[in-house]
Amino acid sequence: MAAKKNKKNSTTGNVCKHETGVKRFRWVFFLLCAVGAIVIFTSMKTMFWKRPYWEEVRKQFVKANIVDKAKRGNIYDCNNRLLVGSVPEYRLCIDFTVIDKDSLQRVKAQKWRDSAFVADLDSIAIGLHQIFPDYTEKYFRDRLSDGFDKKKNGWSILPKHLATFIEYNECKKLPLLRESSFKGGFHGDEIMTRKKPYGSLASRTLGSLRTVNVDENGKEISDSVLTEYRKKNMRIKYTTESWAKNGIELMCDTILRGKDGIKHNTKVRNAHVDFSDKAAINGHDIMTTIDVDIQDIAEKALVAQLKSLDAEMGVVIVMEAKTGDVKAIVNMGQDDSGNYSEILNYSISECMEPGSTFKTASLMAALEDGKCDTSTVYNTGNGRHMFSNRWMKDASWSTSGGYGSITVKKIIEKSSNVGVSLMIDGAYHNNPQAYIDALKREGAGIPLDLPLAGAKNPVMKTDPKNKKEWWATTLPWMSIGYESLLPPISTCAFYNGIANNGKLLKPRFVKAEMEDGKIVREFPIEVLREKMCSEQTLQKVRGVLENVVSAPRGTGKKARCQFKVAGKTGTAQIAAPGKGYHAGVMRYFVSFCGFFPYENPQYTCFVGIRKYGLPASGGGHCAPVFAQVAQAMMTRGMNHRIPIEVRDSNAVLTPTVKTGNTKETQQVLNELHIANSTVDTSRNSRNNSEVAWCKPDATSGNLKLICTHTSEGKMPDVTGMGARDAVFALQKAGIKAKIKGAGKVVSQSVSPGTDIKKGTTVNLTLGV
Repeated sequence: MAAKKNKKNSTTGNVCKHETGVKRFRWVFFLLCAVGAIVIFTSMKTMFWKRPYWEEVRKQFVKANIVDKAKRGNIYDCNNRLLVGSVPEYRLCIDFTVIDKDSLQRVKAQKWRDSAFVADLDSIAIGLHQIFPDYTEKYFRDRLSDGFDKKKNGWSILPKHLATFIEYNECKKLPLLRESSFKGGFHGDEIMTRKKPYGSLASRTLGSLRTVNVDENGKEISDSVLTEYRKKNMRIKYTTESWAKNGIELMCDTILRGKDGIKHNTKVRNAHVDFSDKAAINGHDIMTTIDVDIQDIAEKALVAQLKSLDAEMGVVIVMEAKTGDVKAIVNMGQDDSGNYSEILNYSISECMEPGSTFKTASLMAALEDGKCDTSTVYNTGNGRHMFSNRWMKDASWSTSGGYGSITVKKIIEKSSNVGVSLMIDGAYHNNPQAYIDALKREGAGIPLDLPLAGAKNPVMKTDPKNKKEWWATTLPWMSIGYESLLPPISTCAFYNGIANNGKLLKPRFVKAEMEDGKIVREFPIEVLREKMCSEQTLQKVRGVLENVVSAPRGTGKKARCQFKVAGKTGTAQIAAPGKGYHAGVMRYFVSFCGFFPYENPQYTCFVGIRKYGLPASGGGHCAPVFAQVAQAMMTRGMNHRIPIEVRDSNAVLTPTVKTGNTKETQQVLNELHIANSTVDTSRNSRNNSEVAWCKPDATSGNLKLICTHTSEGKMPDVTGMGARDAVFALQKAGIKAKIKGAGKVVSQSVSPGTDIKKGTTVNLTLGV
C-alpha cells in the first residue's frame, strides 16, 4: 500500500510540475506577443502618424543633392610634362553666429562659442601669424575682432589669400578652430585652382580660369549683388566655381571640365559622411603641341632682345614643318613698369601690316602665273618710283641711292620695295583680280579659323571693283605687305607651307585627349592647301629665301647659323589710327620668318617686334633672335665629347651633384664603370657622407667628387635636390623640414647662408 501511495504521489507531482511549466510557457508566450504588438504598434505609429515629425528630424542630419564637383583635367606639353594642373586650395572662413532651430541649444552653443573666441583670440592670432608669416598678429586680431563684433557668418579670415591643404590642416590645430565646424564655426571652402609649374611659359596660349559665384540654378551672381545682400544681412545660397576664360582652357573646356555628380551628406554617429548618388566623371587630360624646352629657348631669346631695344611688344612662333604643330608661342608685352610678360596673345589676336615678309607671297604668285622668273631684270632706278600720284621708296634711297637694274632674285635679297611693286604692278595692273586669285590659290592671307578665343583672321582686300577700298595705289602697296592686316600666326603658317614642300597646314595647338595617361582621341592634322604651287615654283622660292640669308649683303644675313637656313625680313611702319603714318612718334613692326635646316626643313620660326622710332630693321633686330632660337633647337641633346688634352681644367664639364649620401653616389659610379672614381671628403673631416659637386681631375680626367662643407650654424642650399637628399642634408645640420609638393626642391623658406639654430624648421617647396 505504501509503495502504491508513493507511486501515486510521484505521478501527481510530475503532473503538477508539467502544468506549472505549461503555465509559465503561456505567460512567456503572451508576454512576447504583447511586446511584439507594442513594437508593431510603435513602428506603425512612427511610420504613419509621426512620419512628418521624423522627416523633419532626418532633414536636419541629411543634406541632399549636393554637387560633387568633377576634377578638371590637366594640360601637358608634347612630352607629357605638366603645364597646367588642378590643385585644391581653401578660403578660410569662420561663422560667428550659431544657426540652429532649437533655440535653447542655439543659445547654449552661442554662449560657448563667444566665450571660447574671447579667451583664445590671442592664441589664434599668434598661430595664424606663424602659418602665414606675411600677415602680422595684429592683422589677424583686428580681422577676427571685426567679424566677431558684426556677428558675421562666412567671415573670410584672409580675403585675398587661398590656403594650401597643409596650411588649412595647420589652422585646424589652433584653439577653437580645431573644433568641428558646427561647434567652433571654422571651415574651409575648397576651391580647385589651376597651377602652372612653368610659370608664364605660354600662359596666354594655355589660358586661364576666372572665379565666379553661381546660384542654385547655375547662373552667375555678380559681386555687386552679393554686396547688397550682405549689407542687408540677408543670406543667399551660392557656390564658387571656376569657369574657363581663354586659351586652350576655353578651347577644350568641354573635355577638361568633366561632368559633376550628385551626393548627399548624413550624420553617422558623430561624423558627417558623404554618399554618392551619381558619381562625378573627372575631366580628361589634354596633350598640347607645346614643347617646354623650345618655349623656354624662344622666350629667353626674345625678352633679351626686347629689353635691349626697349620695345613695345614681341612674338616668337615655332612650328613643326611636317605637322603644323605649334611647338612654341611667345607673346611678350611691356607693362607700365617696363617689365615684359604675357599680357595678350599677340600672335593670334593682333592683326598688323606684315611688311616685306609678304613679298614672298607676291613672288610666288608672279612665278606661278609665269609673269617673271628669278632672273628677270627690273630697273629700280634711284630707289624711288611714282605709282599713280604716290612715291614708292626703297629703304636705301636717301643714303646710297637705288639698286638700278637688278634681277628678281636680287630684289628679294635686297628687299626692294620698288622692285617688287614694279614686278606685280606690271604683271597685274590690268587684271588685279588675277593677283587676288593667285594669293588665294597659294593660301596667302586666307582665314585660319583657329579655335582659340580672340583669334582673328587676316583682313585682305579681295574686290578690285570696289572703289571704296581699292585705289590706284592698292596693288603696288599691297604687293609689299601694306593695305593688308595679318596676325603673325598667318605669316608663320604660310612660310611653314613653303618648308613643308608646298603643303599648307592649319596650325595645331592640341595633339590628343588622354584619360589616365592613355590617348583616347587624337586631333588630326588639317590641310588647307595640298599644293600651294608647282614644284618648280616652290624650289625657286626656296632658293631665293636661302639667298636672302646666305648672300654677303642679304637683309637676313644675321639669321645665319652653323647650318643652312632660309627666310625673309620684314619692316612695316604702323599707321596711327585715323591719323596716318606720319602722326606722332613713328612705330614699326619688324619681323623675320624662316625655316631650318634648309635641305630638310624641320621647323619654321617667326620673330616679330613692335617698337618706337628708328632704327627699325627686321634683319637687324629679329634675325638674330631667329638664329639664337634655331641654333639652340638644333643642338639640343647633342653630346660634345672633348679630348682630355684640350679640356679647360677650370671648366666643370660634368653635372652638378648636390649634397647627398656618398655610398649611393659611389655605387652609381661603380655601376657606370667609371674607372678610378673617388669621393673626396677631405674638406669635412667630421663625416664622410656629404657630396656637394663634382668635376674631372685636370691631369687624369678621372671623375673626382669633392665635398664642400656648409658652415656650422648656416642654412645649407638644398634647391635642386630630391626630397630624400634635402631632408638628409638638413637633418645633418640639425634642421627640421616640412615638405610641400613633389619632385625637386624649387624653393626653401630660409635663404642659404642664413644664421640658424638647431631645431629650426624650414619649409621646402617641391616641383617639376
